[in-house]
Amino acid sequence: MRERERILSSLESVYRDAFERAREDGDDARARTLDFEYQREQLRLEVLLDLRELLAHPPAPTAGASESVGGLIDKAQALKKLTRFR
Repeated sequence: MRERERILSSLESVYRDAFERAREDGDDARARTLDFEYQREQLRLEVLLDLRELLAHPPAPTAGASESVGGLIDKAQALKKLTRFR
């Protein structure tokens, strides 16, 4: 499995190259769009990496959590808690 920093570094490299080309071409609108897209993609990728880590290494059950619940159900519940936006 690739390390988080390597993945994020690759993403940055791809966008940095495209951003520099847009700047060299004098396309400021494209450079701004790329900057926004990079930030959005970085957030998405970080969420996916967090999910990957959560599914690979689920947190220990909390006190009062049922010990009989299967591993996949535990992972699904942890994922549900992670994705709750409030």
